[in-house]
Amino acid sequence: MKSLVRLVAILLAAATAAGAQQMGFQGKWILIKESSSNLDYFQSMTLQFTVGRDDITMVREVGPRRPSRETMALKTDGTTKSVTVTDRTFISNLYMGVKLPPHAIKKVTASWSGENVLRVDEHYTVGTSQGEKPIDVNNTFELSSDKNVMTYTIKRSSRKPGSELKYRFKKADANNAYVYQMSDDWDIRSGLGSQACLISLQGIVNEQKPTLYFVYGPKYAFNYTAELYRYLEGERHYSFTRLSSLEQALELFKRQIKGYIVWDKNVRTSLIVAYTVAGLEKGIVIPEELIPLAESVGVKQLEDFRGRFSGKTDYEIYSWAYQHYWSRCAKDLIVWLGGEHGSVLLPGVADYGMVRKAFFTDLSARETDTLEYNLTKKLLSDMTPLSQVMGWHSYKKDREEEWVTLTSSYALTVDGLHTLPNTSFLCRVPPSPGFTFKNNHNIQPGKRYVPEEKVYVALVQTDGLGIGAWVKPGRGSIPYAWEVSMKFQYMSPAMLEYFYSQATPNDYFIGCLSGSSYMYPKAFPRKWLPREIENARRLMDSLDLKVFEIMDYSADKLEAGNNELTKEIVDAYYAGMPDAIGFLNGYFASHTFALRDKRPFISYDYYLSAEKPEAEAAADLEELASLNSVRPYFLLVHVRENSDVARVKSICDRLGPGFEVVPLDVFITLAGENATFKEKYLDNGGE
Repeated sequence: MKSLVRLVAILLAAATAAGAQQMGFQGKWILIKESSSNLDYFQSMTLQFTVGRDDITMVREVGPRRPSRETMALKTDGTTKSVTVTDRTFISNLYMGVKLPPHAIKKVTASWSGENVLRVDEHYTVGTSQGEKPIDVNNTFELSSDKNVMTYTIKRSSRKPGSELKYRFKKADANNAYVYQMSDDWDIRSGLGSQACLISLQGIVNEQKPTLYFVYGPKYAFNYTAELYRYLEGERHYSFTRLSSLEQALELFKRQIKGYIVWDKNVRTSLIVAYTVAGLEKGIVIPEELIPLAESVGVKQLEDFRGRFSGKTDYEIYSWAYQHYWSRCAKDLIVWLGGEHGSVLLPGVADYGMVRKAFFTDLSARETDTLEYNLTKKLLSDMTPLSQVMGWHSYKKDREEEWVTLTSSYALTVDGLHTLPNTSFLCRVPPSPGFTFKNNHNIQPGKRYVPEEKVYVALVQTDGLGIGAWVKPGRGSIPYAWEVSMKFQYMSPAMLEYFYSQATPNDYFIGCLSGSSYMYPKAFPRKWLPREIENARRLMDSLDLKVFEIMDYSADKLEAGNNELTKEIVDAYYAGMPDAIGFLNGYFASHTFALRDKRPFISYDYYLSAEKPEAEAAADLEELASLNSVRPYFLLVHVRENSDVARVKSICDRLGPGFEVVPLDVFITLAGENATFKEKYLDNGGE
């Protein structure tokens, strides 16, 4: 009886192993051309495996012109199988003068090496200009750890060691998506109608998986979409089918569209309200002229706003929307589709807001706009504390500082901008298996850092990675720090992986901005501030960030106004982020400084605008060094995102020999050893 039980266990184990192999290799695989050896004439290769308990059928096919196909049914126990040659094509190297004699016989064996590696060894004769020659070929098919990528390696006895051919494949039914090229036309009178519709379509089809990605125009604020597309294609193994028109996109996805909402081109705000309905009802937003197109693909009308809001104020329109839709909308995310005004609207963030069933608005946060301001407060008061506001304020109605002060006062953080693209796609793309976010730290454990009598300069790019100089000239040429929008870790993890994996040794990442995302700590309710700092700390830990940046203009709600911090606020960050090696403060120059346990709290001493001529900028820095004559002097520079690194390097090259540009973590560590700045807070001499 025990022997029978043992035999059953062995058979079950064998069946389990075979099942594991089948789960990995079974099915069709398509070539990732960008990361494979050259196929000469052929443009594509596919592999197909049908796996049995002790056998496997393998089909290898190339094309598309002059297609060639080879099928081999093999045992996987090492038994030699005779396979008749039916096509003389030497598939991997068509341009070589090598062919397979018709009706020749291949001697082939196949075996598993674990559940992730299949070896197929062939012995056969090839025809060359000097006659027939015997050849041994080792084919190795190896799965990645997540079993989504296969590497096919060909080693031939006739080829030098180290010159083997390697092809990478992805599962044919995985990571397939569509891409559309957007234009830079966002005017109501021309391009907005089609592009606003496409963004709403994106919010529908990306709800469950990443399906539709947009490459935005060259003038778009977030300038990385083309580079990220190539990264997704080449490194994350996405296969994109290019769409050429709105008509093609609607026809393709019509079964997922529940209907359409008509917005009124004479009332711009109606489009913003339409996005709220689109998210709740899985509909597309269209202007009147696109109704025939929508109906031609069988999409029904859900709502028609033509004439509905004529002559009404934004307060009246949003009050109506509040009454009709607010109760059904999410309370952990709200979207401000602000920014540009007049005949232009750039609703890049709308797809993600739709997926999250958010309420859309661009209400004012200015106290003198009494009606809108009170409705804004009503919306924010209904939100769950520590939730997100996405998008951006209206440039026409209020100031950033007024808006962020108000959102912060309700314990909410802001993730901008209204132009933020493709988030509904990117939130569905996880990091690569095994990928960890690793920063380029420059501090060597155990080494003592002693500052010299010189001016130390550290450079930090404003406004995060996506709208900055990352893809512009010069990156990597000098030490440079980049602000990381930390919630992208779960909103767009593949995008953050793209930035981290591209970083040079001179690129250093820091956390921002005041919390898990943008907020003003002086305006944040004291009840919630420690919790929000803790949220930021957790994100910093997972993103390997050691320096944190704060900015607060709530004191007078003016750009370039009072951005000093109280000692109470500074204490909160020191207490809430014990692993941070230091803190930065301000946007424009600021005057809050502190030092605790060799962890400095340093404000920016200079803001480098994009318009400042290089010679004048260098003269400004030299003057600051003259005014701050004690050495070492720690000169922290905030660089406007419009500037590229090459320009910044050119400015730094103008500085005298007493200046040194150093990595930010080195700068922070040196300042901790000999802080020559004076401790200062808002309530003890700050303005």
